[in-house]
Amino acid sequence: MNWISDWISAWKIPIGPWGRSFFDFLTTNFAWLFDTVADGLAVVLDGLVDMILWLPDIVVVAAIAALAWVLQRSLRLAVGVALGLLFIINQDLWEETVETLVLVVGATTVSMAIGVPLGIWAAHNERVYKGLRPILDLMQTLPTFVYLIPVLILFGLGAAPGLIVTVIFASPAPIRLTYLGITSVPKPMLEAGQAFGATKRQLLWKVELPSALPTIMAGLTQCIMLSLSMVVIAALIGADGLGKPVVRALNSVNIPLGLEAGLAIVVLAIILDRMARIGREPER
Repeated sequence: MNWISDWISAWKIPIGPWGRSFFDFLTTNFAWLFDTVADGLAVVLDGLVDMILWLPDIVVVAAIAALAWVLQRSLRLAVGVALGLLFIINQDLWEETVETLVLVVGATTVSMAIGVPLGIWAAHNERVYKGLRPILDLMQTLPTFVYLIPVLILFGLGAAPGLIVTVIFASPAPIRLTYLGITSVPKPMLEAGQAFGATKRQLLWKVELPSALPTIMAGLTQCIMLSLSMVVIAALIGADGLGKPVVRALNSVNIPLGLEAGLAIVVLAIILDRMARIGREPER
């Protein structure tokens, strides 16, 4: 029965050559656009990293701990954030941590800026959601290494393609959770707003978004965690940060370096997760 397989493979659909022709077309005609985007993102990311590194480490640690207290009104959290960042400084991974923090915050900001409006639009238009759903399924099920090939071809090496890959990977979470939050708003609340003569815009801002806020913020937390999970993979295409020492440790079987960088990623993940949570009673 092997002749059947041979006959099928003899008529192989030329997906690879078609893809190569498509990317050749893009790089030939739109290289200027991709280079402009990559250079612009690199300038912004590198500028933020340089600005933070210009400040004394302790000042940055104190500022982040103060921000944690402002967000959560928790002295215990603020102290924990400060101790976690001091541990990272102790491990001599402060510069890499700042690079990772800028990348994660940047990717999360872009993902939320894309995801929340799309989620709201999809929640109010079923056709939009039906069109988005297969795309989101593809983005979430496609192996992350597959993202690297086209992004590397179009944008080259560096922080910019790392940011783009991270946004592609993380943005489905805020889209889905925003859609879930808006569609889960109780109908009596909407009917009460309509009974008082609220317009669609007023219903969105004064009824739907406040009710859906916990779910949207869960999307923010998911987005942060997904962005952090891309740190090591983004390092493979030249993105700086804590992923680089992890990759070096893997290549050289350097267990101490791998443990140090891995623990720094865990500490940063815990800090960002705790700071991004809302709706909890403040800790004392």
